[in-house]
Amino acid sequence: MPAEITADLSMSSLLDRYPGARRALFSAFHIGGCQSCAYELDDSLEKVCQNHDIKLEDALECLRQSQEHDLAMMISPQELEKLLKSEMNFTLLDTRTREEFEAITLPGAQLMTQELQNSLFADKNQTQKIILIDHLGRSILDHCAWFRGHGLSETFALDGGIDRYSQEIDPTIPRYRLELD
Repeated sequence: MPAEITADLSMSSLLDRYPGARRALFSAFHIGGCQSCAYELDDSLEKVCQNHDIKLEDALECLRQSQEHDLAMMISPQELEKLLKSEMNFTLLDTRTREEFEAITLPGAQLMTQELQNSLFADKNQTQKIILIDHLGRSILDHCAWFRGHGLSETFALDGGIDRYSQEIDPTIPRYRLELD
């Protein structure tokens, strides 16, 4: 569970702890999407709200609601481990690059290609459970929302990505760092 969202958090800390904050603030208040609505990463949430003439309580409530929505789209590494050990039929899609996938992946995972994505979108099997994984869990909610928006309502994102899975469930899966992280 991410840390509580408070007014004094720097935007950098907020985005680290809660990757969905960027999407939520832009969607609700047009903050952070372009040069005219930009902010500095060391600005506090309170300062950003003041600079954009937004009530702090409105921003906090927006972030809380968005966080609840995002949490409902995630599964923990422990939940994924249970799925992997079960007989349940589900699709495990790895959204990382081909190079990352070929170097390290989870058993049964498929690399998400454009062709595979198009096939899933065309099939629109709304009962098929789909689990999306990435490296650190930073962009996976955007992918999850994209899939759900295309009618695949049983799509979930692995909280913390393959890195957290490695730390909490299977330390034999090598951890790595990208230069862009």
